[in-house]
Amino acid sequence: MQTSYELLSGCKVNAVRWFNFALLIASVATAYGQTEPTGDPAILPAGAKLERLWNEGEFTEGVAVATDGKVYFSDIAIEAKNPGRIMRFDPATSKTSVHVADSGQSNGLFFDSKGRLLAACGANIGMRGLCEVTADGKMKVIVDKFDGKKFNAPNDLVIHPSGRVYFSDPRYVGKEPLELDHMSVYRVDPDGKVHRATTDIRKPNGLILSPDSKTLYVAETDNGATGLEPAGTAPREPRMTLNAFPIHDDGSLGPKKVLIDFGKGTGTDGMTTDTAGRIYCAIRKEERHGIVVYSPAGKELAYIPTEPLPTNCTFGKGTDGSTLYVTAGTGLYRITLKSTGYHPELQVP
Repeated sequence: MQTSYELLSGCKVNAVRWFNFALLIASVATAYGQTEPTGDPAILPAGAKLERLWNEGEFTEGVAVATDGKVYFSDIAIEAKNPGRIMRFDPATSKTSVHVADSGQSNGLFFDSKGRLLAACGANIGMRGLCEVTADGKMKVIVDKFDGKKFNAPNDLVIHPSGRVYFSDPRYVGKEPLELDHMSVYRVDPDGKVHRATTDIRKPNGLILSPDSKTLYVAETDNGATGLEPAGTAPREPRMTLNAFPIHDDGSLGPKKVLIDFGKGTGTDGMTTDTAGRIYCAIRKEERHGIVVYSPAGKELAYIPTEPLPTNCTFGKGTDGSTLYVTAGTGLYRITLKSTGYHPELQVP
């Protein structure tokens, strides 16, 4: 039985805890209260706002735009019993429809120079490979193994003007056993050969190219766990960075340069670039999340808050080239900017 002193002390401790909790909530609310984009007026027009286009998904990702302007994005299933979908948004009609009913847990999407839609398909009953979305809405595996071993969970991809495909292979969810000894960035050459592009990133995520196609930007989004560790296993120290790799003529990568160390908070997920070389990052840091625009040297230039945590972004094409499309939470969003997106698949090598 507690004494009056113990009860009083407990009340004081609880009061202090509640006071500290209230301060935390207030500080978070202040950060979340920023709803207006801020930064370089060369990027952000006056009054630019993020517009929600659709919000009926489970976990949206991997936004990509076809040459006809239609916007495709993944809707990843949270429950392992569902296969995930690929959705299509038509800017001309503002309608969103199902493009692929069973995407094999597609994540990152990217169009190649021939207009084919490629997908990085993950784990959690997914296809765990680099796939092509066929014209009839089916998923066709391009490659799903390296040295005879199944990939972990391909996450994001980018296609170089040379036709080489770079993709990341981390693992965040899924109970499938890990067969490979590292979560790496891979390269698939036009002849179909698969190469390990780098092991100098512990857990790679988003990928994008500089507009001269000589630099590969790679997000290192290492949360310290794969989800397969035995119960009670302490996660290793997270590592959240944005990195730049020079691309050699043969497609191999030079030594990495760390552009941004995000510290302990979650860093960037998917990314895109504009024709001026600026990098648009989907930052998932709880206290300040949204699309953050950086210079090629890693200097912050603009900030576009999103209410849900963002996952990816890309620019439209043609007359829609200054519209930035964003996947966040369960939805698809857009904002009109002054910058114009860079699309490597439209470039002549």
